[in-house]
Amino acid sequence: MRIARFSAQDQDPQYGVVQGEEGEEVVHAVGGDPLYTEITPTGRTYKLEDVRLLAPVIPRSKVIGVAYNYRDPARAQQEAQAQDQTPVWFIKPNTSVCGPWDPIVLTADAAYPAFQEAELAVVVSRLAKHVPADQASQFILGYTVANDVGYRYPPAVDPRGFFGKGRDTFTPLGPWIETDLEPAAGLAVCAWVDGEPRQTGTTADLVTGVHELVAIASQVTTLLPGDVILTGTPAGASAIEPGQRVTCEVQGVGTLTNPVVRR
Repeated sequence: MRIARFSAQDQDPQYGVVQGEEGEEVVHAVGGDPLYTEITPTGRTYKLEDVRLLAPVIPRSKVIGVAYNYRDPARAQQEAQAQDQTPVWFIKPNTSVCGPWDPIVLTADAAYPAFQEAELAVVVSRLAKHVPADQASQFILGYTVANDVGYRYPPAVDPRGFFGKGRDTFTPLGPWIETDLEPAAGLAVCAWVDGEPRQTGTTADLVTGVHELVAIASQVTTLLPGDVILTGTPAGASAIEPGQRVTCEVQGVGTLTNPVVRR
């Protein structure tokens, strides 16, 4: 099931279930918030092309990121990461989230380049604490596409990634939440900038798998409904500039596109 958050005909944001083949999708509006209530059809339907898709979830408290979580012999840090099986974690505020086609805003005062990173994102369904990996699926609502944007500050300047990763619009999410997905199946994770390929990877190369990431995060902090875990990005993340357009895709989920601007 594909759960979208959208606005239509100048109405307030609402949720819907997207059905249909590509190019013929229809959004069936539902009542309430799927994180807290049962999905109840309202009877209203819209063509996908007639609505504005929004970020499918606004995390109630946090976005948790994971670095160096893809095996890649060309990158020494990732090789070391693959050997010790220890992901590198960071936190992004929920204010960094934006939706499909929302601009990624680079600021004029930035002294370092901004990079795009295509990622599979996990959406937490309910309160989770000390969750075993073999039970993690019970706490996952579904998956969406993320672009983990960040300025490449030197570690000595920004060791926890807050100044580089935590800015508004630096976590585009979308186009919807896919609830029927098996991330261990080796899903393609790709990115393009102005139509040129930049990243091609597969979730089969995750150092630490999705369920293990949920388990580890839940040992450290209480996960709340709507929290998002970014699972890492494959090799090829590249610098982005104002005027460009970034497209990220996860097989079985969908495609997320955002323009880049400077303000």
